[in-house]
Amino acid sequence: TKAQIRETFGKYVDPRIVSGLLDRPELTDPQGARREMTILFCDMKGFTSFSESMTPVGLVNVMNRYLTMLSEPVRRNSGIIDKYIGDAIMAFWGPPFVSLEDEARLACFAAIEQLAVLPFFQSELPDLTGVRRGFPQIDLRVGIATGDVVVGNIGSEQTRNYTVLGDTVNVASRLEGVNKIYGTRILIGQRTQELAASAIEVREIDSVLVVGKNEPERVFELLGRRGEVAAERLELRDGFAAALADYRQQAWDRAAKGFRDCLALAPDDAASQVFLDRIDRLRIEPAAANWSGVWTLDRK
Repeated sequence: TKAQIRETFGKYVDPRIVSGLLDRPELTDPQGARREMTILFCDMKGFTSFSESMTPVGLVNVMNRYLTMLSEPVRRNSGIIDKYIGDAIMAFWGPPFVSLEDEARLACFAAIEQLAVLPFFQSELPDLTGVRRGFPQIDLRVGIATGDVVVGNIGSEQTRNYTVLGDTVNVASRLEGVNKIYGTRILIGQRTQELAASAIEVREIDSVLVVGKNEPERVFELLGRRGEVAAERLELRDGFAAALADYRQQAWDRAAKGFRDCLALAPDDAASQVFLDRIDRLRIEPAAANWSGVWTLDRK
């Protein structure tokens, strides 16, 4: 009943979960319900070394402010904060809270806005910690994936959380980590890219087989909202796409030249350097005859 739903959820979850479930009480079934949803993971880059030098009080101040500032873009774009895991945030979008047509776009917008607040957070660190200098440059890694999940009131007989489970959650978490390899900040999966394509600019980075998956995933760097990305970044994107196509055809010379041209445009583009290093290896150890261009990642 509606009264029971209010009693169960009203004390400890996002109010939109409560109001949404009043209209969809079947989603409180302990068996859960299968839905296509979009999952976001974000994590502070270099948090461990950063936190080791702080007092407990300073660390609490920093974390509370950090999580507040990074959560606001999620909520502003109709996302639900699922949980905080240390310095990481997990959030989701999907019915009955937002429509399937909107969920991927809103998740992408939230990630873009999260990056935009980082300089403001950085500027507040002296006041938060009482230390005036010596801070590392704060950065963020974000992974977003869209696909089937089980959503519901899940947990033990004593403690339950309204949360999402499934392979898509794992993929989003893996994509957050894959940013480390390519020097990117926001990576999204293919389904997310397809649903949000009209609203965002992306660069296809690679086709990868992540740890724990049997099927390869095309991954894309989220560059920004459509119409708001600098021409230089779009030029790099287009040059990278041509080089990536040559790479997949095993046209090593053309591909290497293309990636070198990308580095001439953006000397700090780590993704182009990754492919140049890979091509050097593939020239020494040729790919198998049935090679499809998919790269197997051996770490989470």
